[in-house]
Amino acid sequence: MASLIKTVLDEGWSYSLVDAHGTDTTGVTEGEWTAVKHFPTTVHVELLREGKIPDPFIGLNEWDVQWVGEADWSFKTRFSVDEKQLAAPNADLIFDGLDTFATVLLNGTKILESDNQFVAHRVSVASLLRANDNDLVIDFASAFRKGREIEAQHEKLHLWNGDSSRLHVRKAQYNYGWDWGPVLMTAGPWKPISLETYVSRIAEIDIRTNIDEGFQAKLDVDFSVVGPGRPLTAKVKVLQPNGLEAIDAPDVKVKDGSSTSQFTLEKDRYELWYPVGYGQQPLYTLEIVISDEQGNVLDVKRQKFGFRNVKVVQDELVDQPGRTFLFEVNGTRVFCGGSNWIPADSFLTTMTRERYRSWLQLLVDGNQNMIRVWGGGIYEADDFYELCDELGILVWQDFMFGCGQYPAYDSLLRSIEIEAEQNVKRLRHHPSVVIFAGNNEDYQVAESFKLDLDYSDEHSDFRNTTFPARHIYERLLPSVVEKYSNIFYHRSSPYSGFGKPTTDRTYGDLHQWNVWHGSQEPWHKWDILSGRFVSEFGMQGYPDIRTVDYWLGGNKAERFPQSRTMNNHNKADGFERRLELYLMENFKHAFDIESYVYYTQIMQAETLASAYRLWRRDWKGKGREYTAGALVWQINDCWPVTSWAIVDYFLRPKPAYFSIKRELRPYTVGMARKDVATHPDALSAARVSIESRLEIWGTNSTLAEKKVTLDVASFDLHSAWTDRWTQDVVLAPNAATELWAGTVPGQPTRTKLSDAPRTIVVSARLLDEAGAVLARYTNWPEPFKFIHYPAVQDLGLEVSVGADGESVQLSTQRPIKGIVLDVEGEEVQWGDQAIDLVPGDPQVISAVGLKGRTVKARFLGDGTA
Repeated sequence: MASLIKTVLDEGWSYSLVDAHGTDTTGVTEGEWTAVKHFPTTVHVELLREGKIPDPFIGLNEWDVQWVGEADWSFKTRFSVDEKQLAAPNADLIFDGLDTFATVLLNGTKILESDNQFVAHRVSVASLLRANDNDLVIDFASAFRKGREIEAQHEKLHLWNGDSSRLHVRKAQYNYGWDWGPVLMTAGPWKPISLETYVSRIAEIDIRTNIDEGFQAKLDVDFSVVGPGRPLTAKVKVLQPNGLEAIDAPDVKVKDGSSTSQFTLEKDRYELWYPVGYGQQPLYTLEIVISDEQGNVLDVKRQKFGFRNVKVVQDELVDQPGRTFLFEVNGTRVFCGGSNWIPADSFLTTMTRERYRSWLQLLVDGNQNMIRVWGGGIYEADDFYELCDELGILVWQDFMFGCGQYPAYDSLLRSIEIEAEQNVKRLRHHPSVVIFAGNNEDYQVAESFKLDLDYSDEHSDFRNTTFPARHIYERLLPSVVEKYSNIFYHRSSPYSGFGKPTTDRTYGDLHQWNVWHGSQEPWHKWDILSGRFVSEFGMQGYPDIRTVDYWLGGNKAERFPQSRTMNNHNKADGFERRLELYLMENFKHAFDIESYVYYTQIMQAETLASAYRLWRRDWKGKGREYTAGALVWQINDCWPVTSWAIVDYFLRPKPAYFSIKRELRPYTVGMARKDVATHPDALSAARVSIESRLEIWGTNSTLAEKKVTLDVASFDLHSAWTDRWTQDVVLAPNAATELWAGTVPGQPTRTKLSDAPRTIVVSARLLDEAGAVLARYTNWPEPFKFIHYPAVQDLGLEVSVGADGESVQLSTQRPIKGIVLDVEGEEVQWGDQAIDLVPGDPQVISAVGLKGRTVKARFLGDGTA
């Protein structure tokens, strides 16, 4: 008997425009077939490779390719099968993903209709296969036009971002446009297509690990087999991470198409999987081999997994209202510092494992340990989750619903249930995946539009309300997650639970958008804008000037911040007012494009670093985990754009990436400065005493206390006055520790509001026993716009290239704020940016690719503003 044969159908494909529905196709002819360059693919990618459409990432070209998403397209190929395949009793065509409304014909017979981009299909085709050529045709209808048709049959519903018809279409929602992304409605076979012929095959594997308090592990393996009902034997074993040693289970008989195998491992026979920074990431491989009575191998399946316990802890706090919302991994409570993830390209088939690795390695190199897969994109490729397993990145996984009042009619619910089942089964074995969340911000949409939302009602048929998607988030999805996995389910992000609205800061997770959006608070208020777990917050900043020049496409007439092209490459409503609000409140700035890039980047770096600094301070040990996580919006972009991303589309980190990296080091030091006014005469406002107070704290994410020296140096920006003191301190394990509180050194008490304070800059460092710098932070008086900076020639700034040509040493005789380094020509991979520099504390910055070139430095007070 033959074993399973899998043939990937990735050759001989061609595509054609079927119907443009009357739009101008700019020279693309209906009915003309063109060879596909690379498979799988989508239409825009092929047209771009042929030069038949302009690059939508450049200039205003986005709007010249809209016809592509409103047209109907077809893909076809011809494949052969051999005698062995024809003789097999079972033959299935497998479509891993079709985008989105697709009709599939095999040898002229319709075998499939699909309307969900997130669903895979397996179709039995044994009776239709021919000995020689087999014709496979896939017709794709415009998802935009079909969505509008479906919406007209039902109703128009509320949403933020994109066209309202998207709520009726199970397609990546960001394709409809978002406040950081273009409108690019893709279509095509976006995932692999293959043919499997077999006698019997392993259909599903469900691996469940359970680790008790004594760290004895139990491994339950359930699997199902499809094929003739003859006796089969399964050999099940677990391969160690080294791939050599194996743990075998007794052979099992497959009865009624399913079987179970169990393993019990003492703690010395396996290793736990930990998030990065807390331990190693050993990955085991489960192998199942099924054979017939004659010993013929019919199928083999392997699945990687890890041993770990994860809990989402929502306990009462010692001395604050509400409850924690934190992740405990293998008994260790983890502060989650990380990012939100959107799809990394508007054209998903261009993503490779190497690109995913580059993105996720940046995350790890930036000291981040969690990534949230946002609900308006896709359930990411297997490569993404495999790399998160390997790198130790915790994954918060949303279901694909975003910013909308989604309907819940029967046909849509059936499709969503299949989508949820398939993706929970696909992701459940990844040790990195620690939470499923029902959607992104849909409860906030309900609150905003005053839809039916009684948080105390857990029993109604929500399908009969104005917020019918509660049925999806509170009935359908949790039942699927519970049935098919052991992963924690959270109804939404944000979601408070306990009958509280999504804006409650004392329960659940929080999207804190009152900086930038909402009430547009100063970023200095992050400490009072905290939540138990802040799963979104952000600030915009321009990308690298090279990225700006890319989207300008050589059009120098548009190379200024207010141009039409710049406007098209920032999709956020009111971005001009918001950027200028935060710039004007805090900086004296210039308007040439190079300067505008610099000042928005420094603003973003200061804003985001401040959030991580203040919120890590709120991780104070067990029972006092007032803030247990901060996930910045966002790590990445899907095209070249000005957005909230901290790394741009071309993987060029913005200065904010580095300022966050510093705040998420294992050891950090933080400071907060505040002016406190008192009135000695309660009846008088004229008599006043103003004192500048300073607080210093340290954080330690390791599990052992750390003895360090706190080294504090203060400088007057306009005189030779300095002050320095040191103090031996102990940082508590896995917590923040308050280290010192007092008045700002050298700052006299003021008695008049007209008294301008001295410009005192305070630098704090944590030093280990050998004197090495573990952490540093420099606190400046704010707002920066009030500072009169010394003349550049008086700073004593030295920027020298190291002997290796791949490093830069910085030193100064006066404090300098916000140094950003660059070079002419080919870009450099910098080790740090947005650097604060003080006398007596030179810094060496790695500069891979510098090749000894002259380095330019921008900083506040560099004479450009």
